[in-house]
Amino acid sequence: MAGPRLRYVVYRLTFPNGRIYIGKDIGGRGHSLRYFGSWDNTTVSADFSDQELRDFTVRKEILFESADKYEVTRKESELIRENRSNVSEIGYNRTHRKKTSSVDSGFRRVDDEDQK
Repeated sequence: MAGPRLRYVVYRLTFPNGRIYIGKDIGGRGHSLRYFGSWDNTTVSADFSDQELRDFTVRKEILFESADKYEVTRKESELIRENRSNVSEIGYNRTHRKKTSSVDSGFRRVDDEDQK
């Protein structure tokens, strides 16, 4: 039995409504064709009618490949921001979203990177 043809990858899923999800596959011995990420099923399915869900096509594109899991994880974060898949009108990523925090009795927008 042959091993995986691709090592660890970052991929983009494009849903029928045009919204995207950026994910990574760093499990096992490498990329699995069957793996389509950990996007939130409830959120995605709410965007489609029952009839639309009966004939549903998702496109999967490999955006980046490496034998280094750390490099793939770093690239996934970069591509989520670059593709803006963390903006709800554009994509389904729930990580790397802007957070709101209280400062001086007001509110300001803070990036995840600022939280470190």
